[in-house]
Amino acid sequence: MSRLTESPTWQALQAQQLQWRDRTLRSLFQEDPARAERYSVEAAGLFLDYSKNHIDDPTLSLLHQLVEDAAWQDWRNRMFAGEHINHSEGRPVLHVALRVPAETHLTSTDGLHAEIVAARQKMYDFAEQVRSGQWRGYQGDLITNIVNIGIGGSDVGPSMAYAALQPYASPDLTLFFVSNIDSAQLNDVLAHCQPSNTLFIVSSKSFTTLETLTNARGARAWFEQQVGSDPKAFAQHFVAVTAAPNAAIEFGIPAKNCFLFWDWVGGRYSIWSSIGLPLVLAVGSEQFDQFLAGAYAMDQHFCTAPIEKNMPVILALLGIWQHNFWGCTNYALLPYAQRLAGLPLYMQQLDMESNGKSWDRAGEWVDYSTGPVLWGAAGTNGQHAFFQLLHQGTQQIPMDFILLAEGDAHWPQHHQFLLANALAQMEALMQGKSRSEAETELLPGEAKYLAVYRQFAGNRCSNALILPRLDAFSLGALLALYEHKVFVQGVIWRLNSFDQWGVEYGKALAKSVSAWLGQEKMPTTVSSSTRRLVERLKNR
Repeated sequence: MSRLTESPTWQALQAQQLQWRDRTLRSLFQEDPARAERYSVEAAGLFLDYSKNHIDDPTLSLLHQLVEDAAWQDWRNRMFAGEHINHSEGRPVLHVALRVPAETHLTSTDGLHAEIVAARQKMYDFAEQVRSGQWRGYQGDLITNIVNIGIGGSDVGPSMAYAALQPYASPDLTLFFVSNIDSAQLNDVLAHCQPSNTLFIVSSKSFTTLETLTNARGARAWFEQQVGSDPKAFAQHFVAVTAAPNAAIEFGIPAKNCFLFWDWVGGRYSIWSSIGLPLVLAVGSEQFDQFLAGAYAMDQHFCTAPIEKNMPVILALLGIWQHNFWGCTNYALLPYAQRLAGLPLYMQQLDMESNGKSWDRAGEWVDYSTGPVLWGAAGTNGQHAFFQLLHQGTQQIPMDFILLAEGDAHWPQHHQFLLANALAQMEALMQGKSRSEAETELLPGEAKYLAVYRQFAGNRCSNALILPRLDAFSLGALLALYEHKVFVQGVIWRLNSFDQWGVEYGKALAKSVSAWLGQEKMPTTVSSSTRRLVERLKNR
Protein backbone atom coordinates (compact mmCIF):
# COMPACT_ATOMS: atom_id res chain seq x y z
CA MET A 1 0.00 0.00 0.00
CA SER A 2 1.02 3.62 -0.53
CA ARG A 3 1.62 6.07 2.27
CA LEU A 4 -1.77 7.63 1.48
CA THR A 5 -3.84 4.46 1.84
CA GLU A 6 -1.79 3.41 4.86
CA SER A 7 -2.50 6.66 6.67
CA PRO A 8 -4.68 6.53 9.79
CA THR A 9 -7.04 9.13 8.33
CA TRP A 10 -7.59 7.16 5.12
CA GLN A 11 -8.29 3.99 7.06
CA ALA A 12 -10.60 5.83 9.44
CA LEU A 13 -12.58 7.08 6.45
CA GLN A 14 -12.87 3.53 5.14
CA ALA A 15 -14.31 2.49 8.49
CA GLN A 16 -16.56 5.55 8.52
CA GLN A 17 -18.05 4.62 5.15
CA LEU A 18 -19.14 1.23 6.51
CA GLN A 19 -21.23 3.02 9.10
CA TRP A 20 -23.35 4.52 6.32
CA ARG A 21 -24.71 1.19 5.09
CA ASP A 22 -28.07 1.56 6.83
CA ARG A 23 -28.38 5.35 6.66
CA THR A 24 -30.25 7.16 3.91
CA LEU A 25 -30.37 10.76 2.83
CA ARG A 26 -34.12 10.73 3.36
CA SER A 27 -33.69 9.74 7.00
CA LEU A 28 -30.97 12.37 7.54
CA PHE A 29 -33.35 15.14 6.52
CA GLN A 30 -36.10 13.70 8.68
CA GLU A 31 -33.78 13.63 11.69
CA ASP A 32 -32.34 17.11 11.15
CA PRO A 33 -34.66 19.84 9.81
CA ALA A 34 -31.74 22.30 9.80
CA ARG A 35 -29.51 20.05 7.69
CA ALA A 36 -29.69 22.20 4.54
CA GLU A 37 -28.76 25.32 6.49
CA ARG A 38 -25.81 23.64 8.18
CA TYR A 39 -24.40 22.16 4.98
CA SER A 40 -24.39 25.18 2.69
CA VAL A 41 -21.90 27.94 1.97
CA GLU A 42 -21.58 31.15 -0.07
CA ALA A 43 -18.55 32.52 -1.89
CA ALA A 44 -17.96 35.15 -4.59
CA GLY A 45 -21.69 35.43 -5.17
CA LEU A 46 -22.20 31.67 -5.58
CA PHE A 47 -24.30 29.55 -3.22
CA LEU A 48 -23.63 25.85 -2.62
CA ASP A 49 -26.06 23.46 -0.93
CA TYR A 50 -24.21 20.20 -0.31
CA SER A 51 -26.67 18.72 2.18
CA LYS A 52 -27.78 15.95 -0.19
CA ASN A 53 -24.57 13.99 0.36
CA HIS A 54 -23.62 11.13 2.65
CA ILE A 55 -21.98 13.39 5.19
CA ASP A 56 -22.26 14.33 8.82
CA ASP A 57 -19.98 16.23 11.16
CA PRO A 58 -17.76 13.22 12.06
CA THR A 59 -17.31 12.40 8.37
CA LEU A 60 -16.44 16.00 7.52
CA SER A 61 -13.99 16.12 10.41
CA LEU A 62 -12.12 13.13 8.98
CA LEU A 63 -12.16 14.63 5.48
CA HIS A 64 -10.77 17.87 6.90
CA GLN A 65 -7.99 15.88 8.49
CA LEU A 66 -7.28 14.14 5.18
CA VAL A 67 -6.73 17.40 3.33
CA GLU A 68 -4.71 18.83 6.22
CA ASP A 69 -2.52 15.71 6.13
CA ALA A 70 -1.85 16.53 2.46
CA ALA A 71 -0.57 20.01 3.41
CA TRP A 72 -3.04 21.60 1.01
CA GLN A 73 -2.45 25.13 2.30
CA ASP A 74 1.28 24.79 1.73
CA TRP A 75 0.69 23.63 -1.85
CA ARG A 76 -1.83 26.42 -2.41
CA ASN A 77 0.61 29.02 -1.12
CA ARG A 78 3.42 27.62 -3.25
CA MET A 79 1.21 27.83 -6.34
CA PHE A 80 0.22 31.44 -5.69
CA ALA A 81 3.86 32.35 -4.93
CA GLY A 82 5.00 31.09 -8.32
CA GLU A 83 7.03 28.09 -7.19
CA HIS A 84 7.67 25.40 -9.81
CA ILE A 85 5.06 22.95 -8.57
CA ASN A 86 4.72 21.55 -12.10
CA HIS A 87 7.93 19.65 -11.50
CA SER A 88 7.79 17.34 -14.54
CA GLU A 89 7.94 20.36 -16.86
CA GLY A 90 9.96 22.59 -14.52
CA ARG A 91 7.36 25.35 -14.55
CA PRO A 92 5.42 27.48 -12.11
CA VAL A 93 1.61 27.35 -12.14
CA LEU A 94 0.52 30.97 -12.18
CA HIS A 95 -2.79 31.13 -14.02
CA VAL A 96 -4.10 32.74 -10.83
CA ALA A 97 -1.78 35.71 -11.48
CA LEU A 98 -3.56 36.35 -14.77
CA ARG A 99 -6.71 37.57 -13.02
CA VAL A 100 -5.11 39.85 -10.44
CA PRO A 101 -6.47 43.40 -10.95
CA ALA A 102 -4.14 45.76 -12.78
CA GLU A 103 -3.98 48.19 -9.85
CA THR A 104 -3.00 45.52 -7.32
CA HIS A 105 0.59 45.63 -6.08
CA LEU A 106 2.26 42.24 -5.81
CA THR A 107 5.59 41.99 -4.05
CA SER A 108 6.38 38.37 -4.95
CA THR A 109 5.66 38.60 -8.68
CA ASP A 110 5.75 42.35 -9.27
CA GLY A 111 7.70 42.24 -12.53
CA LEU A 112 5.54 39.47 -13.90
CA HIS A 113 2.38 41.37 -12.95
CA ALA A 114 3.54 44.31 -15.07
CA GLU A 115 4.09 41.96 -18.03
CA ILE A 116 0.63 40.45 -17.57
CA VAL A 117 -1.03 43.87 -17.44
CA ALA A 118 0.86 44.99 -20.56
CA ALA A 119 -0.12 41.86 -22.51
CA ARG A 120 -3.73 42.29 -21.43
CA GLN A 121 -3.75 45.94 -22.45
CA LYS A 122 -2.38 45.13 -25.90
CA MET A 123 -5.23 42.66 -26.32
CA TYR A 124 -7.75 45.25 -25.11
CA ASP A 125 -6.43 47.93 -27.46
CA PHE A 126 -6.64 45.63 -30.47
CA ALA A 127 -10.13 44.46 -29.56
CA GLU A 128 -11.30 48.05 -29.29
CA GLN A 129 -9.83 48.82 -32.71
CA VAL A 130 -11.81 45.96 -34.25
CA ARG A 131 -15.01 46.66 -32.33
CA SER A 132 -14.92 50.39 -33.15
CA GLY A 133 -14.24 49.84 -36.84
CA GLN A 134 -10.77 51.36 -36.74
CA TRP A 135 -9.19 48.02 -37.72
CA ARG A 136 -10.56 47.09 -41.12
CA GLY A 137 -10.03 44.49 -43.78
CA TYR A 138 -7.67 44.85 -46.72
CA GLN A 139 -10.42 46.50 -48.82
CA GLY A 140 -11.51 48.82 -46.04
CA ASP A 141 -14.46 46.67 -44.95
CA LEU A 142 -15.52 46.39 -41.34
CA ILE A 143 -14.55 43.13 -39.66
CA THR A 144 -17.79 41.24 -38.99
CA ASN A 145 -16.60 37.62 -38.80
CA ILE A 146 -13.95 36.30 -36.43
CA VAL A 147 -12.63 32.75 -36.79
CA ASN A 148 -10.67 31.34 -33.86
CA ILE A 149 -8.41 28.47 -34.90
CA GLY A 150 -7.15 26.43 -31.96
CA ILE A 151 -7.72 23.20 -30.08
CA GLY A 152 -7.94 22.11 -26.47
CA GLY A 153 -7.67 25.08 -24.14
CA SER A 154 -7.22 27.40 -27.11
CA ASP A 155 -10.72 26.48 -28.24
CA VAL A 156 -12.80 24.94 -25.46
CA GLY A 157 -12.53 27.88 -23.06
CA PRO A 158 -13.19 30.74 -25.49
CA SER A 159 -16.03 28.92 -27.26
CA MET A 160 -17.71 27.97 -23.98
CA ALA A 161 -17.41 31.49 -22.57
CA TYR A 162 -18.63 33.10 -25.80
CA ALA A 163 -21.78 30.99 -25.72
CA ALA A 164 -22.28 31.67 -22.01
CA LEU A 165 -21.98 35.45 -22.39
CA GLN A 166 -23.85 35.75 -25.67
CA PRO A 167 -26.27 38.41 -24.35
CA TYR A 168 -23.27 40.68 -23.74
CA ALA A 169 -21.69 40.10 -27.16
CA SER A 170 -21.54 42.72 -29.89
CA PRO A 171 -24.28 42.18 -32.49
CA ASP A 172 -21.84 43.42 -35.13
CA LEU A 173 -19.44 40.50 -34.74
CA THR A 174 -20.02 36.79 -35.31
CA LEU A 175 -17.51 34.36 -33.83
CA PHE A 176 -16.71 30.94 -35.24
CA PHE A 177 -14.45 28.30 -33.71
CA VAL A 178 -12.43 25.77 -35.70
CA SER A 179 -10.64 23.04 -33.75
CA ASN A 180 -11.05 19.66 -35.41
CA ILE A 181 -8.54 18.64 -38.04
CA ASP A 182 -11.48 17.16 -39.93
CA SER A 183 -11.76 19.62 -42.82
CA ALA A 184 -15.55 19.53 -42.61
CA GLN A 185 -15.49 21.98 -39.72
CA LEU A 186 -13.24 24.47 -41.50
CA ASN A 187 -15.26 24.15 -44.71
CA ASP A 188 -18.53 24.77 -42.90
CA VAL A 189 -17.17 27.89 -41.20
CA LEU A 190 -15.57 29.34 -44.33
CA ALA A 191 -18.86 28.92 -46.16
CA HIS A 192 -20.18 31.76 -43.96
CA CYS A 193 -17.19 34.04 -44.50
CA GLN A 194 -15.75 36.49 -47.00
CA PRO A 195 -12.01 37.31 -47.01
CA SER A 196 -12.66 41.04 -46.90
CA ASN A 197 -14.49 41.04 -43.54
CA THR A 198 -13.04 38.02 -41.72
CA LEU A 199 -10.36 38.06 -39.04
CA PHE A 200 -8.54 34.82 -38.22
CA ILE A 201 -7.05 34.23 -34.77
CA VAL A 202 -4.50 31.40 -34.74
CA SER A 203 -4.19 30.29 -31.11
CA SER A 204 -1.43 27.88 -30.15
CA LYS A 205 1.00 28.05 -27.23
CA SER A 206 3.80 26.28 -29.09
CA PHE A 207 2.63 27.17 -32.60
CA THR A 208 3.43 23.59 -33.55
CA THR A 209 0.09 21.91 -32.77
CA LEU A 210 -0.76 19.76 -35.78
CA GLU A 211 -4.50 20.42 -35.82
CA THR A 212 -4.15 24.17 -35.40
CA LEU A 213 -1.39 24.64 -37.97
CA THR A 214 -3.15 22.42 -40.51
CA ASN A 215 -6.34 24.45 -40.16
CA ALA A 216 -4.39 27.73 -40.19
CA ARG A 217 -2.68 26.72 -43.43
CA GLY A 218 -6.07 25.83 -44.86
CA ALA A 219 -7.47 29.22 -43.88
CA ARG A 220 -4.43 30.97 -45.36
CA ALA A 221 -4.80 29.03 -48.62
CA TRP A 222 -8.51 29.95 -48.78
CA PHE A 223 -7.64 33.61 -48.18
CA GLU A 224 -4.82 33.74 -50.73
CA GLN A 225 -6.82 31.92 -53.39
CA GLN A 226 -9.23 34.85 -53.39
CA VAL A 227 -6.96 37.75 -52.46
CA GLY A 228 -3.57 36.67 -53.74
CA SER A 229 -0.27 36.45 -51.89
CA ASP A 230 -0.21 39.95 -50.42
CA PRO A 231 1.57 40.27 -47.04
CA LYS A 232 -0.15 43.58 -46.26
CA ALA A 233 -3.60 42.12 -46.91
CA PHE A 234 -2.70 39.00 -44.94
CA ALA A 235 -1.62 41.13 -41.97
CA GLN A 236 -5.06 42.76 -41.78
CA HIS A 237 -6.77 39.40 -41.42
CA PHE A 238 -4.47 37.09 -39.42
CA VAL A 239 -3.29 37.45 -35.83
CA ALA A 240 -1.71 34.94 -33.45
CA VAL A 241 -2.03 34.14 -29.76
CA THR A 242 1.05 32.22 -28.71
CA ALA A 243 3.95 31.73 -26.33
CA ALA A 244 6.21 31.16 -29.37
CA PRO A 245 6.09 34.41 -31.39
CA ASN A 246 9.05 33.48 -33.59
CA ALA A 247 7.13 30.49 -34.91
CA ALA A 248 4.11 32.68 -35.61
CA ILE A 249 6.29 35.19 -37.45
CA GLU A 250 7.78 32.38 -39.51
CA PHE A 251 4.22 31.39 -40.43
CA GLY A 252 3.78 34.90 -41.83
CA ILE A 253 2.01 36.73 -39.02
CA PRO A 254 3.73 40.06 -38.21
CA ALA A 255 5.16 40.55 -34.72
CA LYS A 256 2.72 43.40 -34.03
CA ASN A 257 -0.13 40.93 -34.62
CA CYS A 258 1.16 38.48 -32.00
CA PHE A 259 -0.54 38.44 -28.61
CA LEU A 260 1.65 36.71 -26.10
CA PHE A 261 1.30 34.58 -23.04
CA TRP A 262 3.73 32.39 -21.11
CA ASP A 263 4.73 28.73 -21.25
CA TRP A 264 3.60 28.30 -17.63
CA VAL A 265 0.00 28.91 -18.68
CA GLY A 266 -1.53 25.47 -19.13
CA GLY A 267 -4.05 25.15 -21.92
CA ARG A 268 -6.91 24.31 -19.60
CA TYR A 269 -6.18 27.47 -17.60
CA SER A 270 -5.49 29.76 -20.55
CA ILE A 271 -8.86 31.49 -20.94
CA TRP A 272 -7.60 34.14 -18.49
CA SER A 273 -4.66 35.01 -20.78
CA SER A 274 -4.49 36.35 -24.33
CA ILE A 275 -6.20 33.10 -25.35
CA GLY A 276 -9.29 35.02 -24.22
CA LEU A 277 -8.89 37.41 -27.18
CA PRO A 278 -11.99 36.05 -29.00
CA LEU A 279 -14.04 36.67 -25.87
CA VAL A 280 -12.68 40.21 -25.50
CA LEU A 281 -13.55 40.90 -29.13
CA ALA A 282 -17.07 39.65 -28.54
CA VAL A 283 -17.96 41.23 -25.20
CA GLY A 284 -15.38 44.00 -24.77
CA SER A 285 -12.71 44.72 -22.19
CA GLU A 286 -15.08 45.84 -19.41
CA GLN A 287 -16.89 42.51 -19.46
CA PHE A 288 -13.59 40.63 -19.59
CA ASP A 289 -12.45 42.61 -16.55
CA GLN A 290 -15.60 41.42 -14.77
CA PHE A 291 -14.81 37.86 -15.84
CA LEU A 292 -11.35 38.18 -14.28
CA ALA A 293 -12.82 39.86 -11.21
CA GLY A 294 -15.14 36.94 -10.55
CA ALA A 295 -12.24 34.51 -10.71
CA TYR A 296 -10.13 36.75 -8.48
CA ALA A 297 -12.93 36.92 -5.91
CA MET A 298 -12.98 33.12 -5.79
CA ASP A 299 -9.18 33.08 -5.51
CA GLN A 300 -9.41 35.37 -2.49
CA HIS A 301 -12.05 33.15 -0.92
CA PHE A 302 -9.91 30.07 -1.56
CA CYS A 303 -6.93 31.72 0.13
CA THR A 304 -8.73 33.14 3.15
CA ALA A 305 -11.83 31.11 4.04
CA PRO A 306 -11.57 28.56 6.85
CA ILE A 307 -11.66 24.97 5.73
CA GLU A 308 -15.22 24.34 6.89
CA LYS A 309 -16.46 27.29 4.77
CA ASN A 310 -14.03 26.99 1.86
CA MET A 311 -16.18 26.16 -1.15
CA PRO A 312 -13.47 24.68 -3.43
CA VAL A 313 -12.16 22.54 -0.56
CA ILE A 314 -15.67 21.33 0.30
CA LEU A 315 -16.34 20.28 -3.30
CA ALA A 316 -12.95 18.59 -3.49
CA LEU A 317 -13.52 16.61 -0.29
CA LEU A 318 -17.01 15.53 -1.34
CA GLY A 319 -15.52 14.25 -4.59
CA ILE A 320 -12.77 12.33 -2.77
CA TRP A 321 -15.29 10.84 -0.34
CA GLN A 322 -17.56 9.67 -3.15
CA HIS A 323 -14.81 8.51 -5.49
CA ASN A 324 -12.39 6.77 -3.16
CA PHE A 325 -14.65 5.56 -0.38
CA TRP A 326 -17.99 4.98 -2.11
CA GLY A 327 -16.55 3.73 -5.39
CA CYS A 328 -18.23 6.35 -7.58
CA THR A 329 -16.09 6.37 -10.72
CA ASN A 330 -18.39 8.73 -12.66
CA TYR A 331 -19.43 12.29 -11.91
CA ALA A 332 -22.15 14.25 -13.73
CA LEU A 333 -22.10 18.01 -14.28
CA LEU A 334 -25.60 19.29 -15.03
CA PRO A 335 -25.92 23.00 -15.84
CA TYR A 336 -29.58 23.99 -15.97
CA ALA A 337 -28.74 26.82 -18.35
CA GLN A 338 -28.61 26.33 -22.11
CA ARG A 339 -25.88 28.93 -22.47
CA LEU A 340 -23.69 26.69 -20.29
CA ALA A 341 -24.12 23.70 -22.60
CA GLY A 342 -20.37 23.83 -23.32
CA LEU A 343 -19.43 23.69 -19.64
CA PRO A 344 -19.27 19.87 -19.29
CA LEU A 345 -16.67 19.65 -22.08
CA TYR A 346 -14.68 22.47 -20.50
CA MET A 347 -14.78 20.70 -17.15
CA GLN A 348 -13.84 17.40 -18.75
CA GLN A 349 -10.57 18.91 -19.89
CA LEU A 350 -10.00 20.67 -16.57
CA ASP A 351 -10.68 17.61 -14.43
CA MET A 352 -9.68 14.61 -16.53
CA GLU A 353 -6.54 16.13 -18.06
CA SER A 354 -5.41 17.38 -14.65
CA ASN A 355 -6.02 14.32 -12.49
CA GLY A 356 -6.23 11.45 -14.96
CA LYS A 357 -2.89 10.17 -13.69
CA SER A 358 -1.55 6.82 -12.41
CA TRP A 359 1.76 8.04 -10.94
CA ASP A 360 2.17 10.32 -7.98
CA ARG A 361 4.59 13.24 -7.68
CA ALA A 362 7.33 10.87 -6.49
CA GLY A 363 6.99 8.77 -9.64
CA GLU A 364 5.32 5.89 -7.83
CA TRP A 365 2.31 3.96 -9.15
CA VAL A 366 -0.76 4.82 -7.08
CA ASP A 367 -2.85 2.08 -5.47
CA TYR A 368 -5.99 4.21 -5.27
CA SER A 369 -8.37 5.57 -7.87
CA THR A 370 -7.75 9.10 -9.12
CA GLY A 371 -9.68 11.32 -11.56
CA PRO A 372 -13.34 10.42 -12.18
CA VAL A 373 -15.00 10.15 -15.57
CA LEU A 374 -16.85 13.45 -15.93
CA TRP A 375 -19.76 13.99 -18.27
CA GLY A 376 -23.01 15.88 -18.48
CA ALA A 377 -25.38 18.00 -20.54
CA ALA A 378 -27.56 21.03 -20.18
CA GLY A 379 -30.86 20.58 -18.38
CA THR A 380 -33.54 19.73 -19.24
CA ASN A 381 -32.11 17.94 -22.28
CA GLY A 382 -30.20 15.50 -20.11
CA GLN A 383 -33.42 14.40 -18.41
CA HIS A 384 -34.58 12.95 -21.71
CA ALA A 385 -31.27 11.22 -22.42
CA PHE A 386 -29.49 9.71 -19.40
CA PHE A 387 -31.42 10.55 -16.24
CA GLN A 388 -33.06 7.13 -16.33
CA LEU A 389 -29.66 5.67 -15.41
CA LEU A 390 -29.15 8.28 -12.69
CA HIS A 391 -32.46 7.33 -11.07
CA GLN A 392 -32.69 3.56 -11.54
CA GLY A 393 -29.28 2.41 -12.76
CA THR A 394 -26.94 0.22 -10.76
CA GLN A 395 -24.25 2.89 -10.39
CA GLN A 396 -24.13 5.68 -7.85
CA ILE A 397 -23.19 8.82 -9.80
CA PRO A 398 -22.70 12.06 -7.84
CA MET A 399 -24.05 15.15 -9.56
CA ASP A 400 -23.56 18.90 -9.54
CA PHE A 401 -26.70 20.81 -10.56
CA ILE A 402 -25.87 24.37 -11.61
CA LEU A 403 -28.80 26.79 -11.46
CA LEU A 404 -29.33 30.47 -12.22
CA ALA A 405 -31.42 32.46 -9.76
CA GLU A 406 -32.27 34.93 -12.53
CA GLY A 407 -33.19 33.89 -16.05
CA ASP A 408 -34.33 35.75 -19.14
CA ALA A 409 -36.73 38.46 -17.98
CA HIS A 410 -38.70 38.13 -21.22
CA TRP A 411 -39.53 34.47 -20.57
CA PRO A 412 -40.19 34.12 -16.82
CA GLN A 413 -42.35 31.01 -17.10
CA HIS A 414 -39.66 29.19 -19.04
CA HIS A 415 -37.18 29.87 -16.25
CA GLN A 416 -39.64 28.85 -13.56
CA PHE A 417 -40.20 25.51 -15.28
CA LEU A 418 -36.45 25.08 -15.75
CA LEU A 419 -35.76 25.62 -12.05
CA ALA A 420 -38.70 23.42 -11.09
CA ASN A 421 -37.26 20.57 -13.13
CA ALA A 422 -33.83 20.87 -11.52
CA LEU A 423 -35.21 21.01 -7.99
CA ALA A 424 -37.60 18.14 -8.67
CA GLN A 425 -34.82 15.96 -10.05
CA MET A 426 -32.61 16.55 -7.01
CA GLU A 427 -35.47 15.82 -4.63
CA ALA A 428 -36.48 12.65 -6.48
CA LEU A 429 -32.89 11.42 -6.67
CA MET A 430 -32.52 11.93 -2.93
CA GLN A 431 -35.93 10.76 -1.71
CA GLY A 432 -36.55 7.82 -4.02
CA LYS A 433 -39.84 5.94 -3.90
CA SER A 434 -40.45 2.67 -2.09
CA ARG A 435 -42.42 -0.19 -3.59
CA SER A 436 -45.24 0.37 -1.14
CA GLU A 437 -45.37 4.05 -2.11
CA ALA A 438 -45.50 3.06 -5.76
CA GLU A 439 -48.34 0.62 -5.05
CA THR A 440 -50.50 3.34 -3.51
CA GLU A 441 -50.36 5.26 -6.81
CA LEU A 442 -51.70 2.32 -8.83
CA LEU A 443 -54.98 0.47 -9.13
CA PRO A 444 -54.97 -2.81 -7.18
CA GLY A 445 -54.88 -4.84 -10.37
CA GLU A 446 -51.89 -2.90 -11.69
CA ALA A 447 -49.88 -2.70 -8.49
CA LYS A 448 -49.02 -6.39 -8.46
CA TYR A 449 -46.94 -6.24 -11.63
CA LEU A 450 -46.20 -2.51 -12.16
CA ALA A 451 -45.07 -1.31 -8.74
CA VAL A 452 -41.68 -2.98 -9.02
CA TYR A 453 -40.85 -0.86 -12.09
CA ARG A 454 -42.01 2.37 -10.45
CA GLN A 455 -39.89 2.14 -7.34
CA PHE A 456 -36.73 4.19 -7.00
CA ALA A 457 -33.90 3.46 -4.61
CA GLY A 458 -33.18 7.15 -4.07
CA ASN A 459 -30.25 7.98 -1.81
CA ARG A 460 -28.46 9.54 -4.82
CA CYS A 461 -26.07 12.38 -3.98
CA SER A 462 -26.15 15.81 -5.57
CA ASN A 463 -24.96 19.35 -5.01
CA ALA A 464 -26.94 22.46 -5.88
CA LEU A 465 -24.75 25.35 -7.03
CA ILE A 466 -26.66 28.60 -7.59
CA LEU A 467 -25.33 31.56 -9.57
CA PRO A 468 -27.22 34.84 -9.12
CA ARG A 469 -27.29 35.20 -12.90
CA LEU A 470 -25.14 34.19 -15.85
CA ASP A 471 -22.88 37.18 -16.24
CA ALA A 472 -19.14 37.60 -16.66
CA PHE A 473 -18.42 37.88 -12.93
CA SER A 474 -20.37 34.75 -12.00
CA LEU A 475 -18.86 32.77 -14.87
CA GLY A 476 -15.35 33.72 -13.77
CA ALA A 477 -16.10 32.72 -10.18
CA LEU A 478 -17.60 29.41 -11.32
CA LEU A 479 -14.59 28.42 -13.42
CA ALA A 480 -12.12 29.38 -10.69
CA LEU A 481 -14.16 27.39 -8.17
CA TYR A 482 -13.74 24.21 -10.17
CA GLU A 483 -10.07 24.93 -10.90
CA HIS A 484 -9.35 25.05 -7.19
CA LYS A 485 -11.50 22.00 -6.49
CA VAL A 486 -9.48 19.96 -8.99
CA PHE A 487 -6.22 21.35 -7.58
CA VAL A 488 -7.11 20.29 -4.02
CA GLN A 489 -8.05 16.80 -5.18
CA GLY A 490 -4.72 16.52 -6.98
CA VAL A 491 -2.93 17.54 -3.78
CA ILE A 492 -4.73 14.82 -1.81
CA TRP A 493 -3.98 12.23 -4.51
CA ARG A 494 -0.34 13.45 -4.57
CA LEU A 495 -0.45 14.15 -8.29
CA ASN A 496 1.09 16.75 -10.54
CA SER A 497 -2.19 18.16 -11.84
CA PHE A 498 -0.47 20.44 -14.36
CA ASP A 499 1.16 18.17 -16.94
CA GLN A 500 -0.50 15.98 -19.58
CA TRP A 501 2.05 13.54 -20.94
CA GLY A 502 -0.63 11.14 -22.12
CA VAL A 503 -1.87 13.79 -24.53
CA GLU A 504 1.66 14.55 -25.71
CA TYR A 505 2.46 10.89 -26.42
CA GLY A 506 -0.59 10.47 -28.63
CA LYS A 507 0.22 13.64 -30.56
CA ALA A 508 3.79 12.50 -31.21
CA LEU A 509 2.71 9.08 -32.43
CA ALA A 510 0.15 10.62 -34.79
CA LYS A 511 2.98 12.19 -36.81
CA SER A 512 4.48 8.75 -37.47
CA VAL A 513 1.12 7.24 -38.38
CA SER A 514 0.47 10.11 -40.79
CA ALA A 515 3.71 9.25 -42.59
CA TRP A 516 2.66 5.58 -42.78
CA LEU A 517 -0.64 6.63 -44.35
CA GLY A 518 1.49 8.34 -46.98
CA GLN A 519 4.49 6.62 -48.56
CA GLU A 520 6.67 5.80 -45.57
CA LYS A 521 7.02 2.14 -44.62
CA MET A 522 5.90 1.00 -41.21
CA PRO A 523 8.51 -0.42 -38.83
CA THR A 524 8.18 -4.07 -37.87
CA THR A 525 7.38 -3.09 -34.29
CA VAL A 526 3.95 -1.78 -35.30
CA SER A 527 1.14 -4.06 -34.11
CA SER A 528 -0.64 -6.22 -36.67
CA SER A 529 -3.89 -4.42 -35.90
CA THR A 530 -2.51 -0.96 -36.70
CA ARG A 531 -0.69 -2.35 -39.74
CA ARG A 532 -3.89 -3.81 -41.19
CA LEU A 533 -5.88 -0.67 -40.43
CA VAL A 534 -3.28 1.53 -42.15
CA GLU A 535 -3.23 -0.74 -45.19
CA ARG A 536 -7.01 -0.82 -45.38
CA LEU A 537 -7.27 2.97 -45.21
CA LYS A 538 -4.46 3.49 -47.73
CA ASN A 539 -6.27 1.23 -50.20
CA ARG A 540 -9.62 2.95 -49.73
